[in-house]
Amino acid sequence: MKSNKYPVILSLLIILAYIGVLIALRINHETDVKYKAYQDWQHQFIVKYNSKQDLINTIKNKKKPVALSEGQGYGMQIIAKAGQKGWAKQSQFERLLAYYLENRITVKTDNNKAEKTYLMSWQQQYNKSQKWVGSDQSATDGDLYIAQSLLTAAKTWPQSASKYRNLAKKIADDILKYEYNQKDKFLTTGSWVTKSSDYYQIMRTSDVMPSVFDNLHEVTKDSTWQTVNTNMLQYLSDLSARNQSGLLPDFAVVSHSKAKPAKANSVAGANDGDYSANACRVPMMLADSSDKQAKKVLTKLMNFFKKQSTISAGYTLKGKSLNSQTMASFNAPIYYAASVNHDYGYDILFKNQKIILSDSMADLHYYDATLTVLSILGGLND
Repeated sequence: MKSNKYPVILSLLIILAYIGVLIALRINHETDVKYKAYQDWQHQFIVKYNSKQDLINTIKNKKKPVALSEGQGYGMQIIAKAGQKGWAKQSQFERLLAYYLENRITVKTDNNKAEKTYLMSWQQQYNKSQKWVGSDQSATDGDLYIAQSLLTAAKTWPQSASKYRNLAKKIADDILKYEYNQKDKFLTTGSWVTKSSDYYQIMRTSDVMPSVFDNLHEVTKDSTWQTVNTNMLQYLSDLSARNQSGLLPDFAVVSHSKAKPAKANSVAGANDGDYSANACRVPMMLADSSDKQAKKVLTKLMNFFKKQSTISAGYTLKGKSLNSQTMASFNAPIYYAASVNHDYGYDILFKNQKIILSDSMADLHYYDATLTVLSILGGLND
């Protein structure tokens, strides 16, 4: 009797080849979609400031843009990551870098002398006289993003690694000099917070960036960054343990080595004590960390989101939706966390990817569009 094993093998090979083609088509399609999202974001939000500088515009009006240190840091990181894919050139990064360098703040020293820092003015815009002006204060999150973007750029364009790493070190040193609570060993929200300020004990939860802290420790060799990492993760753990949902507030008050949610309107607005526009970034900030505390906090947070049919644009810490909106700035960090660790589930990964890539970048607010592109390009990981 003639064996029929060869037709069976041939059929299996055809099936495997077909599956391989489908996988390849899906991968290529996803790459094309992500590339288009990046290109749309670039055209929509990068604005030429002068012949040598570009800024990230955080509003729809391109004729009267508003730049933020946060946005500049995001933009620099996105371009550095896009450069790794061959989507961006070093000259594009250099133009964003030049704008940052031109818009650093100056502080008065103890002997009343003006000293230029490596911290960026947190906001620049046109005033009533149509003059481009910047704030004389910094924001810690923006400074951290800019420092990390330089470390990413050092790997993307190794011929300039020494220059980029040296700049990152200078930023890191100034963060600890002007944006650091020396008593409780955590980062404050900006240079405007002094020891005598009511905000000296306030911590922004999305400023807890373990991987970034590790990178800054590596480049500076300053053990203070390890202390910052340990303490801020502990404060985040305190907040996570306060409720069953694992949701974290936008801001927290640190007192006696413990953290509790800030009250409404104590820092930025009515949702200061809720999981809102700042805390929504936390899943992205923790996703790359191998620290046990970071993983525990993130796992509890992601377990909450896995149970939600849709992700609302804000929650109380008990898990009640603040509204019925769905915004990419809330979905994109969750997508990124799931893409880094598939234990959080393929369902939540693909569901959130579909949501964040469903709209054109031109239709989205800067924050939604930028967190989307940052998430699909690999977050703050260098």
